[in-house]
Amino acid sequence: MAVRLRRVCREVLLEPRYTPLVAACLCLAEGGVNLWVIRRVPYTEIDWQAYMQEVEGFANGTRDYTQLRGDTGPLVYPAGFVYLFLGLYYATGRGADIRLAQHIFAGLYLLNLLLVFRIYCRTCKVPPYVFFFMCCASYRIHSIFVLRLFNDPVAMAILFLAINFFLEDRWSWGCLLFSLAVSVKMNILLFAPGLLFLLLQRFGLLGCIPKLCICAVLQVALGLPFLLENPVGYLTRSFDLGRQFQFKWTVNWRFLPEEVFQHRAFHAGLLLAHLAGLVLFALHRWHRSKESILSLLKDPAERKHPSPPLSVNKIIFILFSSNFLGICCSRSLHYQFYVWYFHTLPYLLWCTPTSKLTHMPKVLLLGVIELCWNTYPSTVCSSLSLHICHGLILLQLWYGTALPPALQPPQPCKKSDPLSRKAK
Repeated sequence: MAVRLRRVCREVLLEPRYTPLVAACLCLAEGGVNLWVIRRVPYTEIDWQAYMQEVEGFANGTRDYTQLRGDTGPLVYPAGFVYLFLGLYYATGRGADIRLAQHIFAGLYLLNLLLVFRIYCRTCKVPPYVFFFMCCASYRIHSIFVLRLFNDPVAMAILFLAINFFLEDRWSWGCLLFSLAVSVKMNILLFAPGLLFLLLQRFGLLGCIPKLCICAVLQVALGLPFLLENPVGYLTRSFDLGRQFQFKWTVNWRFLPEEVFQHRAFHAGLLLAHLAGLVLFALHRWHRSKESILSLLKDPAERKHPSPPLSVNKIIFILFSSNFLGICCSRSLHYQFYVWYFHTLPYLLWCTPTSKLTHMPKVLLLGVIELCWNTYPSTVCSSLSLHICHGLILLQLWYGTALPPALQPPQPCKKSDPLSRKAK
């Protein structure tokens, strides 16, 4: 009996087909953890009151985006942020009921977790024991959701919902939600190169234009009240890609002198590195057809050598690696930005075949990354360690013993798993 129990426990922890069971247990546990955090750990005011002040201006009739501001400065997020947080503004008594806001964000945390687990159930790549590190062990992620009330987790939850639609081959709905996530915070654009590649492979150039139009039309519709009042002010404030970051908050570049951190040449170098990484991955890790990558511009039916079908793992690998390349080349990472890629790390580490001896180094990488993000203020050692961890993950993605998921045949869960259906 003891031997059988050990075997069952081992299978539950190591076999991806048990992910739904482990996910259900962890979601229940996380409900209790979030309630405990809300009751026992003091709330820290950072941006919530500024958010409420910014949307209050809209509620009072201000449509000039340059006039919307809070204690931390002018409003710098697109229009979707205004509408969503305006709802929170009214739901929490004009932002005064912090405890209610924390409970709403706790619900958002659980919803986000369910969406992430649904993705991992479909990939069948990550051993279930890893999800213990993705859930209860991360102090910083709980803090971002229920102790700081940032807009970053709102954008990411919508993004993961969009990815779930992509996996169901419902690309129009997925693009609509993707654009909505962008309208909450622009970091979602780091997934955009991967999404564009997927749309081209799935539909060709002409076929993907309607999907891109869905994204564009939603942005125009959301921003219309502000575009009619002051279009230049709205576009320059809400989509300001050249905004300067404060050195005191950086997590990843603490080892640099501040003058280098703020220098435009450094920013240009990072942008070039980002673009080069995207091109290399697109040519050698995302594209696996015998034809040139330019064949993606053709209608799929007209290609001489049809591209492999979009499997679940190919979709996830392309989207997650696209975002990760942007994270590695980011001009600055602040503490709330951890949620931009935290839930993708298990897949990035375990998407290539893993031997028994390599499980521990991957878990160690997760631990070191968590430690770097929990070091406040950041230090030379913590920021260097974060770059080293990112570099090791990139090397694994590039030099993994097996090719990325795009080349591997689909590996569905066993038939007994109801979540093992392949994406269309």
